[in-house]
Amino acid sequence: MACFFLTGSSCKKQQGGQLSSSAYNSIADTANKLYDNGQYEKAVHYLDSAFHHSSGLGFKQVYNYYFFVYNYNSHIKNDRNTALLYADSMLNMFDTPEKKLKFTNEYGQAHLSKGDVLFDMHRYNEAYGYFYSGKVIANNNLDDCTLGDYSYRMGMILYKQEHYGRAARFFKKSFEETASCDGNFNYFYRRQELLNNAGLSYSKKQMTDSAMYFYKQALEYLQNNKDRFKDRPQMGEVARGVIYGNMADIYIKQKNYDKAKGLLKKSIAINLRKGNDNNDAQYAELKLADIYDKENANDSLLSILNTIGLQFDSVKSIYAEQDWHLFMSHYFLKMNDHQRAMMHFKLYDELKDTITSNSRKLKEADVAEQVKSLEKDNEFNNLKKNNQLQHLYLNVTGVFAIMLIVIISLIFFNWQKSKKNIKTLGGLNNQINSQNHDLEKALKELRLNSQEKDRILRTVAHDLRNPIGGIASLTSVMSGENYTAEQKEMINLIRETSFNSIELINEILEATNSTSVVLNKEPVEINSLLNNSAELLRFKAAEKQQIISIITLSRPLEICISREKIWRVISNLISNAIKFSPVASAILVKAEELEREVKISVKDNGIGIPDKLKGQVFNMFTNAKRPGTAGEKSFGLGLSICRQIIEKHGGRIWFDSDTENGTTFYFTLPKEELKAEG
Repeated sequence: MACFFLTGSSCKKQQGGQLSSSAYNSIADTANKLYDNGQYEKAVHYLDSAFHHSSGLGFKQVYNYYFFVYNYNSHIKNDRNTALLYADSMLNMFDTPEKKLKFTNEYGQAHLSKGDVLFDMHRYNEAYGYFYSGKVIANNNLDDCTLGDYSYRMGMILYKQEHYGRAARFFKKSFEETASCDGNFNYFYRRQELLNNAGLSYSKKQMTDSAMYFYKQALEYLQNNKDRFKDRPQMGEVARGVIYGNMADIYIKQKNYDKAKGLLKKSIAINLRKGNDNNDAQYAELKLADIYDKENANDSLLSILNTIGLQFDSVKSIYAEQDWHLFMSHYFLKMNDHQRAMMHFKLYDELKDTITSNSRKLKEADVAEQVKSLEKDNEFNNLKKNNQLQHLYLNVTGVFAIMLIVIISLIFFNWQKSKKNIKTLGGLNNQINSQNHDLEKALKELRLNSQEKDRILRTVAHDLRNPIGGIASLTSVMSGENYTAEQKEMINLIRETSFNSIELINEILEATNSTSVVLNKEPVEINSLLNNSAELLRFKAAEKQQIISIITLSRPLEICISREKIWRVISNLISNAIKFSPVASAILVKAEELEREVKISVKDNGIGIPDKLKGQVFNMFTNAKRPGTAGEKSFGLGLSICRQIIEKHGGRIWFDSDTENGTTFYFTLPKEELKAEG
């Protein structure tokens, strides 16, 4: 029944005509693209029908559906009551502590979403409460992306309250907090908006140099990232149009009307298109009308005002209508038509009173004081919980004291009995000493056997590499000869098998060497090592259209390590991320300086490690090896070698992984041998 959703793709159904979970994901992706291209109603209808014809959807799929419809009702239809219902539906999904802990990002986002709709309904105190709850959830779970969402909202509120300096600080703070989030398109788009909003705030404070700096930063950010989201070029154009209009404000203040008109016309040409930001285009037209009014270009003024008047049927804005009536009043006053000038001025005045009345309640609310009050309430609740815990600890201490008395009594009686057993224990002790001696002897023999095993393994691997390398070279030459298609296929199969065998032999040699070789340590600058390692693998990632991002330490830092060995660890982890990630995904390499060590992580968005294999990934010749997303070979030795290298450096290596969010590998290196910076 639901096959009409997926044009040009296979429709996977379950019994009863229901869409499968994977088919629903494909439809959700298409709906998001439609929404981003301005086809809002079609996108919602598309996803809504799929949702009601699907079964077995996961928690995040249901949550994302609610969030999608919430955004449509809140931002497109302006239906606050329906948006509030969907915000409540999102929050009601977190009905167990386990869900709140597992989906912390969504839990914080749900609070912020309900705060948004309450704010639009002018229920400011309730809105601030939900905003603050979202911030607390993000703080407790070190969720920088949600913290950035909170800072963005605080900036928008302060901007509307005309506290422009404080608003600019929150916009810049949000931009910093979301630095690691812009692999997601929504955060990428938000970050250019944050730069633009900071510019707007400084423009309102008459700090034109600072405003222009942030506008240019926003344009540069869009230009530098234009190739990352090629499927959504329209959104980048819309953003540029908005920025051009804002830059024009500065030139208007400087009375550079020619420059301002050029920017405004570019902005209008972009955002007046169907599906783009028509409201912003209307504001740009009003700014152009302001210039014509100042220049006494009355014909141009009337022409653009008539154009704007025709748009009010489809693009409604009380702020735009207010300015439009003011400019119409100015025009008719210049034409000595005082009656029509007065009519438009009265309409302007009525709209101005309405806007002032609507904004008075917001401006009277001191968001800073409200947040301080919420922080005090949160602190009080924490103290209350601590007090309850202290009472619990006191009761537990009393119980332990009673138990201790009982235990001491039992020990005393057992001590009396133990005297009789001392002689027996002495005999057993002699027997244990004899067994320990035998165990030490067996352990020594085991070490010798292990060394002999490694020697034989290296010898066999080394002796095999030359003939197999010869086979690989010979088949490479033969592949260029005139053989039949079937013969060439067999030759290529032999060549590929030979190269895989050589790679396996190299892994075996590295594994055996890693257990015995003494590390040659030297001072190595971590940021440089990370950059070099990633740079060497960018071409490999590019083959799968993947992007490697790096977050280095905030300062140059040298530690004493084996450059070649740690380079191998980093390269191995990035290679695994490339191997097990899908095409066009993002890989994040991040370094953090802790108090006594440096922590490095490699995060992918790949297929993850199933729970049943997690205990085996660091074993040599593990059964946990799997082919990559493009069929790449895996020998099961790389992570074992990585663990040997890191442990020889006195560090730790571990990972977090699930099949929905991919895998993050971490390792640490101690800082005890730090060199002084030059």
